Amino acid sequence: MLSEIIFYSLDKAIRQYRKFAQANIDRAGIDITIDQWLVLRVIEEFDDLTQAEMADRVFKDQASVARIIALLLKRGLLKAERLPQDGRRSQLRVSPLGHDVLVAVQPVVLSNRAVALTGLGDDDLAHLRQSLERIYNNCRPKLPFDSATVSATVPHAVPTEHEAS
Repeated sequence: MLSEIIFYSLDKAIRQYRKFAQANIDRAGIDITIDQWLVLRVIEEFDDLTQAEMADRVFKDQASVARIIALLLKRGLLKAERLPQDGRRSQLRVSPLGHDVLVAVQPVVLSNRAVALTGLGDDDLAHLRQSLERIYNNCRPKLPFDSATVSATVPHAVPTEHEAS
């Protein structure tokens, strides 16, 4: 059954949280999506990232991040400042209006988190973070690729042609 697959349950919880969180932001009358909020927050915290680095941080592809940035610029939530040392490049900054939106949405974000985490104690959350971090690290690419390491760590791995001889 799907409900017995941990990744199905994880995805279901994340999707439900995003719907719940977006509905509460909308109900508060704040005109921003969760993805736009994430990009604004990343730019506020790290204003020297490339779009590729931003995409990695918000778990979106570069094209989606580029569209979000273009929309945030158009709405005046971001501003682009030309870099003096390279006139072809711009540095993104959260505008005063963007900062106001981040301030307005913060209580909603905190309330959403509190509701979603109701009944989970500090030990539960620490264990959950540790488990999720372990899953993340288990799935990260291991470089450089070494087929002998894979064969040694993956049960019943099929040896390569070179290893079989």
